[in-house]
Amino acid sequence: MDTRRIAAEYRLTHWAGIMSERQESGLSVRAFCENSGIHENTYFYWQKRLREAACDDESGITLIPSGFMEVKMAEPAAFPSSSTTSSGQISVECSGVRIIAGCEYPADKLAALLREMVRPC
Repeated sequence: MDTRRIAAEYRLTHWAGIMSERQESGLSVRAFCENSGIHENTYFYWQKRLREAACDDESGITLIPSGFMEVKMAEPAAFPSSSTTSSGQISVECSGVRIIAGCEYPADKLAALLREMVRPC
């Protein structure tokens, strides 16, 4: 049993929860930290640690801060054939779900859809 690794994962999970709370509260980092009794430097330290852990393939830690996902611009050939041009289209894939939207699709509706995709079940 690797107690150091378990302790590190526990701390990261704890701070991921705090980061989620702050995001859901809608407060700025400064206001959230003041209300929670957390020093801003501590908050940003753990935010950096979470990002590093999410990007470190060797760590084995699979924490990904909420709101992050991979967005790829699809090549024109990847779209189904249609009478409209494929330029200005974006393809977003998250958890096996792919969204392809054209430039005429309302940005506010696309943003709402993406928020739902990253929202935990």
